[in-house]
Amino acid sequence: MKYGFIGLGNMATAIIKGMCNSGDFQSSAIYGYNRTPEKTTNLATTYGIEASNSIEELMAHCDIVILSVKPQMLSDVLPEVKKHLQDNHIIVSIAAGKTISYFQENLSDATPIIRVMPNINAIVGASTSCYMASEQVSKTQIQLVTSLFETVGTITEVPEHLFSIFTTIGGASPAFTYMYIDALARAAVREGMPKTMALDIAANAVLGSAKMILQSQEHPWALVDQVCSPGGTTIQGVSSLQSNHFETTIHDAVAAVTNKDRSLAK
Repeated sequence: MKYGFIGLGNMATAIIKGMCNSGDFQSSAIYGYNRTPEKTTNLATTYGIEASNSIEELMAHCDIVILSVKPQMLSDVLPEVKKHLQDNHIIVSIAAGKTISYFQENLSDATPIIRVMPNINAIVGASTSCYMASEQVSKTQIQLVTSLFETVGTITEVPEHLFSIFTTIGGASPAFTYMYIDALARAAVREGMPKTMALDIAANAVLGSAKMILQSQEHPWALVDQVCSPGGTTIQGVSSLQSNHFETTIHDAVAAVTNKDRSLAK
């Protein structure tokens, strides 16, 4: 089985890195094409993948074709992909907002299509990804694709009508979390702690809190209650966040990203 990436931006680079470092994929079975030849050459040199000079060349060699270009570029790329479609091809898209039906309309109803949404934490092998497959995709083909994304984190099947919500809480939320960690660190700096020390402490506290939720099986608010002693310090901070609309602000951010993602499908 050979894998071809059309578009070699940050996400494609992270996935290729994960595949090559996992030991489960041979770099010689991975092909890459980018409209900027230098980017293709650099990745080929760094990871030992095969450099393709065109979409036609890449598709002639590959079984699984990963479309890793920006959504607005698909209208230019898909006609070329359609021209070189073969019966053995599985098309994988990581483009936000573009539905399976969009690819069926622009490629073929008979082509197996899998839609995947990873996040930027794939760069450190900690992506939270989701997928949905068209009816033409077999269980074996799903396993081939999910094993690819498991090299950079976790992947879960999500119904397509929930993809826009996943794009927010799985795809965009790392940016929110980065902001939260930085805000904690800056507040600590204001209180007298060096920034580097504060960032390390804040990031590890967030990491530990996430593990606590995943492993304890307790509701997040039950965990909040465990930290908040009567008349203690933590309850003062929790009360301050609530009075300053912390939850409402998060809800508004989720709605803003979800609505933008839905608009991309129109």
